[in-house]
Amino acid sequence: MAFRSSLEDEKIVIRAMTEADYDGVRRLWMSIRHLGIRSIDDGRESIGRFLRRNPGISVVAVRENEIVGSILCGHDGRTGCFYHVCVKEDFRRQGIGSRMVRWAVEALNAEKISKISLFAFVDNVIGNDFWRQLGFRRREDMFNYEWQLNKEDITSFNQ
Repeated sequence: MAFRSSLEDEKIVIRAMTEADYDGVRRLWMSIRHLGIRSIDDGRESIGRFLRRNPGISVVAVRENEIVGSILCGHDGRTGCFYHVCVKEDFRRQGIGSRMVRWAVEALNAEKISKISLFAFVDNVIGNDFWRQLGFRRREDMFNYEWQLNKEDITSFNQ
């Protein structure tokens, strides 16, 4: 994986996400254009449950008490998964996303997880380019299926 660093990095703290970070993370998510937010699964209660189920492996980037980046990270004992990987627009191209990925990868390695999976929307050009630059490979050998258990959990996309 290729990682960049800059003088700005010294002002950015990368650390584990906690339930107390929810409001700041939610503000970040709402500022990201085209990010899909689920009405139930991305709520305070659901994110708290996710963080308790996957302690210490989700990550935030913080600058002067403002959350400027986040990765929800979990695993099932076999495969790690990244959700809502984002960096505030004004802070992009400074290596923050790469530093968060490295932090989450190290946390998954400590859990003895061998593989990471993530979903990126086809039209997310910036995100897809980011993953390719880090060495992630796009799978061509499978389809993605889902079954919506809770029909009230609606995804809406930020404009």
